[in-house]
Amino acid sequence: MEANNLIEKIKSRKSIRNFIYKKIDNDTIGAILECGRWAPSGRNSQPWKVCIVSHPTVKRLIAEQSKYGGIIESAYLNFVVFLDLERGYDRTKDILAMGAFIQNMLLAVHAKGLGGVWIGEILKNKEKVSEIFKLSPEKFELMGVITVGLIDEALEKKEERERRALEEFIDWF
Repeated sequence: MEANNLIEKIKSRKSIRNFIYKKIDNDTIGAILECGRWAPSGRNSQPWKVCIVSHPTVKRLIAEQSKYGGIIESAYLNFVVFLDLERGYDRTKDILAMGAFIQNMLLAVHAKGLGGVWIGEILKNKEKVSEIFKLSPEKFELMGVITVGLIDEALEKKEERERRALEEFIDWF
């Protein structure tokens, strides 16, 4: 991909909350995860753990833990992303790595012509989410849920997105 195309792809990615229920093939799911896998991490620790959820019952269990449960249930699949605390070595660097991991996955979702949103609000119930997957909260910490699906263009808002001007947050030295 040319640099300008990559930059435009990054700038055009947005959070999608409305989906058409349609199967996403395993090759596409694998490609999204592959992009996440190449995120940077301190000491190359790769401290991520992902539970891939497409089963309606499990989606409902997760949805019950978030005020955005409707988004979780309407998406074809959800990546439930955990920080593997045993693989990590420095909390700040591990959290930064997880952000890079999730962003890489969101960019891959967008590049594949799909929509997704990172749901962080669910963190208020991270212990309950860990229980769903029988993961020890001492070993795995929930970082969020990435919903993924085919975009329902009829329901998505076509509004201009705003970003702060560069001058508002940079200083030159």
